[in-house]
Amino acid sequence: MNTPNRGLSRRAFIRQSACASLGISALVNSITQLKLLGSAVASTDVSTSDYKALICIFLAGGNDSANMIFPIGDPATDEVRADYEAARRDVAQPKLGDEGFPLEGTILSLPNGEGGSQQTKAFDKHYAGQVPAMGVNPRAPELAEMFNDGDLAFVCNVGSLVEPIISRDAYIQKEVARPKQLFSHSNQQKQWQTSIADEAMQTGWGGRIADLLHSSGSSDKVSMLVSMAGINSFEIAGGNSNLSQYVMSTNGAEPYSGYGSSASPYSNAYANGVDASSGYLQTDTGRRLAAFEGVMNNVQANLMDEEYYKRVRSSRNYQASVEAALIAASATGVDFDEKFANANSSLGRQLKMVAKLIAGRQQIGNARQIFFCRVGGYDNHSGLLENHGNVMAELSSSIAALRDTLKDPAVDCFDSVTTFTSSDFSRTLNPNASSGTDHAWAGHCIVMGGAVNGGDLYGHFPSLKLGDQEGSIDSHSSRGLLIPDVSVDQYSAVIASWFGVESTEMETAFPYLYRFDDPFTVNEMNLKFL
Repeated sequence: MNTPNRGLSRRAFIRQSACASLGISALVNSITQLKLLGSAVASTDVSTSDYKALICIFLAGGNDSANMIFPIGDPATDEVRADYEAARRDVAQPKLGDEGFPLEGTILSLPNGEGGSQQTKAFDKHYAGQVPAMGVNPRAPELAEMFNDGDLAFVCNVGSLVEPIISRDAYIQKEVARPKQLFSHSNQQKQWQTSIADEAMQTGWGGRIADLLHSSGSSDKVSMLVSMAGINSFEIAGGNSNLSQYVMSTNGAEPYSGYGSSASPYSNAYANGVDASSGYLQTDTGRRLAAFEGVMNNVQANLMDEEYYKRVRSSRNYQASVEAALIAASATGVDFDEKFANANSSLGRQLKMVAKLIAGRQQIGNARQIFFCRVGGYDNHSGLLENHGNVMAELSSSIAALRDTLKDPAVDCFDSVTTFTSSDFSRTLNPNASSGTDHAWAGHCIVMGGAVNGGDLYGHFPSLKLGDQEGSIDSHSSRGLLIPDVSVDQYSAVIASWFGVESTEMETAFPYLYRFDDPFTVNEMNLKFL
């Protein structure tokens, strides 16, 4: 295990010495900003034919991932299932042989080493390589289907970390640094989205990799950072002031109001109903829009005024490009409503709009795009089985619809898009008195895409033993608040590397990645999911 106390490198020594006098937060933010600026200037051109997109799906509230994937074998002979039942009690999912289970298509076909194949490594660390029968939530059969088709993988026991925690005792004895406000929703959401667990970070890791790739991967038509769920920490950029989040709704770009109808927002102001190229209508509405856009196009002497006006201008320009992309998506002949007919949900509608933008990507011209979606309903302190089943059904049907759309020959972009999940934290293994679960720590993530090495579990499936049982990684109680085996930094770095971040730039994107085992070269980490 690579620990930060073992032989400080010159780089780490300088950083830690400087931090003592300047304050680590300010220093790391400043160093990161400078590196981002330098990297953006040094970037080389990337052809738009080399298109890639990331879609972050944030499961807000804390996904109880121990009931997303779980052992389904006989507890009499399967240690993993026995530990699962002892920990989960009345919130345990059914096992093989129980009435109505398994539902068709909910069993994961794990690599078992037969016929010369590679056996899954996810159970080597905590269960000595004993690979149990595994299944997915009964309400999420599409997840198992995509897993078994090789389109999707699970990354196990990921969480926010300041440094590696080598044992439960080291955590209890406070021999290692812990993330700030470890079980707080707001703090953990920000730590997942920034990859910084011990200090305030001004930028998100999505924003930082966008900064690194901006000059080579983004046009000026639309920001490469697009959010379907409002402003978020993940997409906050900093190295290039031109990069800001472009927030959209599931209906598309938000137009100025008062100049037309919802179907044709500017039909009462522009002569051609679309843009100013054919002039403005000689009506009060047309003259009002002409006057407004004339004012907005003036350069302002006051810097704050000019920044505001610039944002308004870019928003309008972005809107026009988005509208063109949506028209192009419609021209593909793909019936997006039909594709998402079984995913008419909050997440489904967000992903449908993302799929349309990807289908019309040539109108936007970005070689790289980063999308952010967010869906709630995961903070289940009571009624876990029913409530969590509902959100699992939404998640499963939504990403299945996304996969089917991206695989459609008219879109043909599945290999170029990687979709991944994040969440505040997982939940306690042990239920509370209301048959719900409470805030915990490490959990499992989903990664989907044509480039994903699907059909396997990555990282390390955790020990499900509670308290001080031998082999337990229950952080400090007997309720199953599991210590992560994989840091957010490592998980995110693998995704960023596929997206195009070079190894020489990786520490700029993830300032504390050096504290952990290298996810690319240390095979024991089992993180080669892309």
